[in-house]
Amino acid sequence: MRYIELLSPARDIECGIAAIDHGADAVYIGARRYGARADAGNGTEDIADLCRYAHQYGVRVYVALNTILYDSELEDTRNLAWDLYHSGVDAFIVQDMATLGMDMPPVPLHASTQMDNRTPGNVLTLSSLGFTQVVLARELSLRQIRDIHQRVPGMRLEAFCHGALCVSYSGRCHASQYCFARSANRGECSQFCRLPFTLRDSAGRVVECGPYPLSLKDMNRSDSLEEMMDAGISSFKIEGRLKDVSYVKNVTAYYRQRLDEIFAVRKEYARSSHGMEHFSFSPDPARAFSRGFTDYFLHGRTPSMSSSDTPKSKGVYVGRVKDVRGNCIIVSGTESFSNGDGFSYVGRDGLLSGFRINRAEGNHLYAPSPVGGLAKGMALWRNYDSEWERSLSKRTSERRIPSSFRVELADKGFLVTFLTEGEVASSCLFECVHQEAKTDQTDTFRDVFSKLGDTPFSCQGVELVCGGGWFVPRSKLTEWRRSLVKEAAPKPRQEDCPMAAGAKVCLPPSVNYRYNVSNKLARQFYESHGTRIESMSMETSPASPADLTLMTCKYCLRYELGICRKQESARTKVSEPLYLESLDGRRFRLSFDCQKCEMEVHNV
Repeated sequence: MRYIELLSPARDIECGIAAIDHGADAVYIGARRYGARADAGNGTEDIADLCRYAHQYGVRVYVALNTILYDSELEDTRNLAWDLYHSGVDAFIVQDMATLGMDMPPVPLHASTQMDNRTPGNVLTLSSLGFTQVVLARELSLRQIRDIHQRVPGMRLEAFCHGALCVSYSGRCHASQYCFARSANRGECSQFCRLPFTLRDSAGRVVECGPYPLSLKDMNRSDSLEEMMDAGISSFKIEGRLKDVSYVKNVTAYYRQRLDEIFAVRKEYARSSHGMEHFSFSPDPARAFSRGFTDYFLHGRTPSMSSSDTPKSKGVYVGRVKDVRGNCIIVSGTESFSNGDGFSYVGRDGLLSGFRINRAEGNHLYAPSPVGGLAKGMALWRNYDSEWERSLSKRTSERRIPSSFRVELADKGFLVTFLTEGEVASSCLFECVHQEAKTDQTDTFRDVFSKLGDTPFSCQGVELVCGGGWFVPRSKLTEWRRSLVKEAAPKPRQEDCPMAAGAKVCLPPSVNYRYNVSNKLARQFYESHGTRIESMSMETSPASPADLTLMTCKYCLRYELGICRKQESARTKVSEPLYLESLDGRRFRLSFDCQKCEMEVHNV
């Protein structure tokens, strides 16, 4: 049996609880510091509360401590890790090799995608170092995932299935640090790849590619979950630790339904936590923030991965503008609208613009003032659905663990067993005098045992093997029920993942700033394995080389523009090298490694 995990993001405890209620088998959350989303930090008390709630359902809580660390932060990180251990967390997601040299608590370590986990050799090394789960690079194909799983079958592999995409390999992006002194490896990414650029050739001519050439669509692999399981994925990760609670509810519920559909047919797979969810809405990822969808490189390199016209969410297409009369916009189509809806459109300048409405009357939309640039015939998208958001602001899911009781007659009383999802959760022999009832007590037993209140359980039945001819006071039955339920502690389901026995730690002979070594413990780790440190991280180095690789990308502008040298239908070659030019006049040179099928962005 392979136990499959749906892993959802938690910006805060509210989002974490919503993720659990809507079907997450695990949630990942940031602590007060050292998480790769600096704006999504949480106190240990809140994380402890989240752990208590999660563990009722056998749901795990992972804490992201996945920034690179400075020497001055090592002791604080260690202390924080111990505080989180006492809060009940189930794993740490880390990037910095310094964590292997610390006095860390006995909590499993997961290798963050920031460690650039792309190859079987890399994953085998991480297994030999004691990591129990590896977050794979987003760029891997099904074949590459399968290769890693076959080489390291004992390692649990985690892969992103939904959410925003970085154009660079994670952990290999230094553009934000170089340009704005905001390190992506420190949770402070300035989203360099979402900025507008002009692409020029070596002669200065503009190459048409859209105003946002590095901005990618969002990932959506909901149609490929079964293929990914078969390739070796055990954990499906939804990106979004900065997203709001409605996003978490909607996307988590959607993937919960898709996975459960697979489990109903493929009995060799099962969810890793306990419970069943009942939703009061129909999940729809198209209604959540997105820049359009791509499955990225899962099935190989495909065109149209970019969202080059805008880095923002267009929303759901609702029709075309039939007419504009002052501040009234008339829309063709059959969509219904609500007061407060928000819309987007692409103006004649090719840029995305938007507006909100005060009032909707059928297909007549009334904005506070005339909408500049909006004209008859333009396509219209709704990027804020006020009615949808109102519905998601309410309680939208109930999660309960199906359970039952079995009552048997024993020599000195009654043997009562509490079962959850068909398995024995707790059982006890309660001593009690056998007293025959004057009337059948079946309804009394069932009524008392079915009252599970605000516990995570839902009683599906009470089996009276002893029959209903025995009298037991209701107060005593209530006491028995409470005792059994209190002892029932659902455990997460997970197959054993042995470390790779005898595997050798294989590290490169030398590393430079690209490996993000930023403290003495990380340096000692590499040097102890014979690796020479050529240069420390860009964040800690006093000076930077003249020619830096700011990004390494599987995404390739040559391919996207139809000028890849491997494409038979390639257009006329442009004069290279190509340069990205920002609004402030800075230029970034592009280079292409066709053997590796990669693109790099340089500072000169």
